[in-house]
Amino acid sequence: MARNHVGSGKKGDQMRELVSAIAVGLGLAFATARPVSAQEADAGDLAKQAQNPLSSLISLPFQNNASFGIGPFDRTQNVLNIQPVVPVTVGNWNIINRPILPVIYQPDITAAEGGESGLGDLNYQVFFSPLKPSPVTWGIGPVILFPTGKDGLGSDKWAAGPAGVLVYIKDKWVFGGIIQNIWSFAGDSDAADVNQFLFQYFINYNLEKGLYLVTAPIITANWEAPDGDKWIVPVGGGVGKIFAVGSQKINGSVHAYYNVVKPETLDGPDWSLRLQLQFLFPK
Repeated sequence: MARNHVGSGKKGDQMRELVSAIAVGLGLAFATARPVSAQEADAGDLAKQAQNPLSSLISLPFQNNASFGIGPFDRTQNVLNIQPVVPVTVGNWNIINRPILPVIYQPDITAAEGGESGLGDLNYQVFFSPLKPSPVTWGIGPVILFPTGKDGLGSDKWAAGPAGVLVYIKDKWVFGGIIQNIWSFAGDSDAADVNQFLFQYFINYNLEKGLYLVTAPIITANWEAPDGDKWIVPVGGGVGKIFAVGSQKINGSVHAYYNVVKPETLDGPDWSLRLQLQFLFPK
């Protein structure tokens, strides 16, 4: 039976228009973004700015997450998140644009080999944060899920919800958290509803010359899943460093996390390895 999409005849045109609009919006954001002064760009201070999701630093992170031990054949899922961060100053407010586009390899967990790869759903966060400097900063705004995912890799649903960020910086420490929940409101009527929660806390301790220790696990819940399959709760951490290739400043880090809670029926991943390269653009 054919899948019943809402507005399926226009889905391709709507998606192309949406991607074009986002590209134009990000281009304007880059053109008007508030730069970081050269004085702020030493390695230690740059590390703190890179760790602060509400800073006025333009960056382009590539974050690769490999999840191991999925299913009875111990398969590995890989998700590469491309997530530019583009802050824009409007009056006394900093508006931080954070689109996240995943490139996914999803293994067939019922077999020892095989799987599919492609784009996942685009997650677009926008945070409104006061521009006035303060040890404690906050941001609130919407998060929107666009059904850009390939069949089998996306939700086939439009979803949205609120998101918030809180950051505290003290001496060598950067503490904070990001929280959000999204609900589906349109899309393929045959696809499962979306009701998903995400909380990421982060603790960074900065050492000398841009080196730092970090823990930043991503805790998720799928409220539509049966009991025992809702939560993924990882614990762990890693190490990172600010370095340069020529004149290009880069924040590199490696993390490992063990899932103390994972889906039972679906035999979720045992642990994950996160590698990130974040290209920084201080001015």
